[in-house]
Amino acid sequence: MDDSAFASPPSSAVPAPDPPAGATGSGSDAWRPWTAPAALIGAIVAAALGGILVDIPAVAFGVRITSAHIPPGIVNLDTAVQDVGFVVTAVFFAHLGGRAVSASDFGLRPTRLARAVGFIVLTYLGFFAFAVAWGAIAEAPKEELLKQLGTEKNAALLIASAVLTCVVAPVCEEFLFRGYIFAALRNWRGTVPAAVITGILFGGVHATSAPAVDLVPLAFLGFALCLLYQRTGSLYPCIVVHAINNSVAFAQLEEWHWWAYPLLAAASLGVIGTVAAVLMRVRILGSEPIPVGARG
Repeated sequence: MDDSAFASPPSSAVPAPDPPAGATGSGSDAWRPWTAPAALIGAIVAAALGGILVDIPAVAFGVRITSAHIPPGIVNLDTAVQDVGFVVTAVFFAHLGGRAVSASDFGLRPTRLARAVGFIVLTYLGFFAFAVAWGAIAEAPKEELLKQLGTEKNAALLIASAVLTCVVAPVCEEFLFRGYIFAALRNWRGTVPAAVITGILFGGVHATSAPAVDLVPLAFLGFALCLLYQRTGSLYPCIVVHAINNSVAFAQLEEWHWWAYPLLAAASLGVIGTVAAVLMRVRILGSEPIPVGARG
C-alpha cells in the first residue's frame, strides 16, 4: 500500500512531520529506536514466564499438561496472560530513564471521526484486496488456533475465545506494536521504514498461531495499520480494523453464516467502545481530541 494513498489536506488532527533521527523530545518522541526490538523480546519472554505462572498452579491442582496436549482452558489463560504481558512490557520500556508517560503517548486518544472512518475503510479494503490476491496464489491450511482454544467444546470456551481473539488481542497487540514499537522505530528513520519493520515483526510474532503462508498478509496488515496510526494520530482506528479483521477470521474459521460476521464485529467493537468510554469517564484515558501538531 502506497504511503501517498493516505495523503490528505491539513487538519487539526493530522500528526506533525516525523522528527529527525534520534530525536529526544517528550512522550513517544523520546523513545529510543533500540527499545523497539527489546520490547518485542521482552514481551515474548513475559508471555513465556506468564504461561509458566499459569501452568504450574494448574498442574498442582491436578490438570494434566503435556507438550502434546494443553487443555483449552489453560490455552485461553496463557493467551490472556500473553496479551497482558504485551501491554506491561510496552509500559515498562516507555518508562525507561524515569520518563513519565500517559495513555495518550501510546495513541489512546480521540481523533476526528469522519477522517478516521475514511482511513479505516481504506485500510481494511486495502488489506482485504491484498489478502484475496495472496490467497489466489498461496493456499493456506486451516488454522488450528480456535481448536486449541476449545471453541468446539462448550459455549463458555467459545465465548472466552471470541473475547480473547476479537477484543483483548486487538487492543493489546496494537498497544505494543503500533503504540510502542512503531512509535519508537519512527524516531530512527521515519514512518515508512518503521512501518515496514513493524509489519514484519507483527507477522512474525504470529508464527506460532497461524500457518506460515498467512504471515505475509499479516505483515501487510501490520504495515497498513502503522500508516493508519500515523495518519489519524490515534490508536483507536487501528484497534477497530484489527478487531474487525479478527472477528471476520474467527467467524470464518467457525464456519458461521454470513450474517454472523458483522454481528460478531459489531459486538466486539461495542465491548471495546464501552470499556474505553468507562476508562474515559474515570479519566484513565483522555477524552479530548489530539491538539494541533500532535503526533501519533
